[in-house]
Amino acid sequence: MRIAVIADVHANLPALRAVMAHAAHHQVHALWNLGDVVGFGAFPEEAVRTLREAEALSILGNYDLKVLDFEQQTGNWEGVKDPDRFLAFRWAYEQLSSESRAYLRALSQQARLRVKGQHVLLVHGSPASIEEGLDAETPKARLRELAALVKDDLVLCAHSHRPFVRRAKGVWFINPGSVGRPDDGDPRASYAILKLKRDLFEVRHYRVAYDVERAARAIRQQGLPEIFAQMVLQGRNLDEVTLP
Repeated sequence: MRIAVIADVHANLPALRAVMAHAAHHQVHALWNLGDVVGFGAFPEEAVRTLREAEALSILGNYDLKVLDFEQQTGNWEGVKDPDRFLAFRWAYEQLSSESRAYLRALSQQARLRVKGQHVLLVHGSPASIEEGLDAETPKARLRELAALVKDDLVLCAHSHRPFVRRAKGVWFINPGSVGRPDDGDPRASYAILKLKRDLFEVRHYRVAYDVERAARAIRQQGLPEIFAQMVLQGRNLDEVTLP
């Protein structure tokens, strides 16, 4: 069974479409989304609708939650010190249809599956927290602590926007990277194809070129901050991007 594992689309529809086309070419059987469909990009409604129509198995990301918090005005907005982030949440919420808001609200923060004899846990951040980002530099001791929390063979995680495969205490941690907003200096979309066989698995990461200029242009056309466009163009996060 071949599964396209995606995460951190961040409302970047051109990147999402490119990845889905690439995955279709590889004849995947399913699409698993690890959250953060919205935030920063120009196409929050379109991104959510595309995943709904594709019948993707999705979980919530921390940005999805922050956008939904706007509905009740119960979010911890005192913690949003950066006005650009606040604008990203508010604008994304305003663009979402009632159907898309309901779809996101119905999602869980984690999902556990058994496929081809493999026990798989889907999380956005880590098994401990939706906002804990894991990457290639995460201390091995921390991975061991997290592995002790689960009884799964594979943990599919996101949030850090950095692809990796690591193992700790018999548990494999796999991050597909970010579809819509990589932050490793490579603006190409990142995702992974997971091949599950009886008690075996293979994973391969892909970088997919897409029309980055179109994604940046759409951000500007919506009147969003230029720094959002530069994140897409430079493949860097909000704290590392430089303005021209």
